Amino acid sequence: MTASMIHEEATPDRPQPVSVRGERSASLDFIRGIAVMGILAANIFSMGQPFTAYMYPEAFTTGHSDAEDWMWAAQLVLIDGKMRGLFTILFGAGLYLFMEKAWGKGASRWLQVKRLLWLGAFGLIHFYLIWRGDILFSYAVSGFIAVLLFINVSARNQLILGILGYIAGGIFYAIGMIFMQVTADGPEPDSAAMNQVRSEFIKAAETDLADGRAETAIRQEGTYLQFVSHTIDEHGTDPLVNVWLVVFETLPLMLIGMALYRLGLFGGGWNPRSQRLWGWVGLAVGGALTTIIALRTMDGGFTYYGVLAAFLGWSHFPRLLMTLGLAALLALYVPRAGNWIGDRISAAGRTAFTNYIGTSLVMLMVFGNWGFDLFGQLGRGELYLVVFAAWIAMLAWSQPWLVRFRYGPLEWLWRCLTYGKVFALRQ
Repeated sequence: MTASMIHEEATPDRPQPVSVRGERSASLDFIRGIAVMGILAANIFSMGQPFTAYMYPEAFTTGHSDAEDWMWAAQLVLIDGKMRGLFTILFGAGLYLFMEKAWGKGASRWLQVKRLLWLGAFGLIHFYLIWRGDILFSYAVSGFIAVLLFINVSARNQLILGILGYIAGGIFYAIGMIFMQVTADGPEPDSAAMNQVRSEFIKAAETDLADGRAETAIRQEGTYLQFVSHTIDEHGTDPLVNVWLVVFETLPLMLIGMALYRLGLFGGGWNPRSQRLWGWVGLAVGGALTTIIALRTMDGGFTYYGVLAAFLGWSHFPRLLMTLGLAALLALYVPRAGNWIGDRISAAGRTAFTNYIGTSLVMLMVFGNWGFDLFGQLGRGELYLVVFAAWIAMLAWSQPWLVRFRYGPLEWLWRCLTYGKVFALRQ
């Protein structure tokens, strides 16, 4: 490869692997570490409380104090959707990075497809046997679409398609969620047809809350087999039914991630001053808008559809501004992350797959009555302490493991399955 080719973009017939370019994939590792830790701070409420408590404070079995209402607002502004968004953008960047390396070795996109098939299998195992908040299956489906249809599209067009897809998703969510909120929480309609629609919405909310009570009874008094049976019987089709939603958020964010990676955001290719400015603007504007949404939701009193609209309808666009702002600022920070905490966060990012599944397994034992039997026993503030303990564990094990081994345990298994051979694990 000539020196002039090093500065040109990778294509299937002109591969340009990261290792050849000297690109700093450490940036991706560091931001991924932040994201996988932040995702747990969002997910913990549907792990230690009924699933609906992820969004709806009234679903907590322990009640929800005024102080915890403010914690909910802070969570909506700072965490919810942003960490998943970061993780998704990085997954898209990782898809393209993998293809660069594959093209450099003469492989085709079908190696990536095989890799995603295995990821989908991991996701289904995670969903049915461990925790039904899995995101890996939707990542696999979105990845298929991205790799088969958009991998060879220019970075500029990937960015445009991603933004347009996200805008379409925002319009879809706004119309759907806000209509539900107005219909269910507003005055009783005069129309018999709309009254019927309102009744169906209220019934759906009651059914969801009843499912949470059934889940609580199983987690507190039942067996693990009953827990799995409940997931299969009541939510068995969820991965397939919900997968169409990837079109409106997951796939667009992956395309944006691919484009930003190719345009140099994660490799020091942007003007630092401009990147810092736009990062803070995105964070400030998105944060201010989400704060308004949180305060208005609290002022109106927490209702099932009011909270749903706040999460999925109103905050869709501010969430993107904050996610992109965080990505820009963290990418700037990473060159100075060569310190004790920065290195450990990067190690947690290198083992993000293991940390993501591993925390689900740990929480399954912490909260199930087959383990420490804490399901439904801890309030919001106490659950944050569990998150903090899990963060300490992530940071404690990831770096020492990578000193001795090449990959995280699940990263190694995924790699072996993808290539169909056993790789050396020890350094």
